[in-house]
Amino acid sequence: MDTPVPPPTQRAARRRDRHGRGMRGPLAPPQVPLSVSRSDAFDDLVRDAAERLERRWPQLAEVEFAVQDVPPPSPDIDSVPLGQLITAGASGRGPRNRIVVYRRPVEIRAKGRDERALLVHEVVVEQVAELLGLSPENVDPRYGEE
Repeated sequence: MDTPVPPPTQRAARRRDRHGRGMRGPLAPPQVPLSVSRSDAFDDLVRDAAERLERRWPQLAEVEFAVQDVPPPSPDIDSVPLGQLITAGASGRGPRNRIVVYRRPVEIRAKGRDERALLVHEVVVEQVAELLGLSPENVDPRYGEE
């Protein structure tokens, strides 16, 4: 005789509530760093660097800061860039200047979390310096010290 097979929803529910322990919860609560992805943590580093510079340079409020995983392929570049300044007039993408930080090249060059944060800050400072026409040391006096 054939035994009836329960519908898939009932089977899944039974497997998830094994031994009367209840449904499984998340591995970690949202406020624990375990639940923050690497890309989210990188976005936070770029945001922190941008906010730190905006306090010193209020005109940066008009600049858009972005993160991309990898730079677009370009045959005329010898090395992989860590960041890029896209000026509003040159890109045709809108009225705002844009600073892009490339996540994967930065992560590959940095060995740890602190080094990654420092490298992200340096990349943002260099791009802001290019935008403002200043040296990185004038944009952030602590540039290159750490």
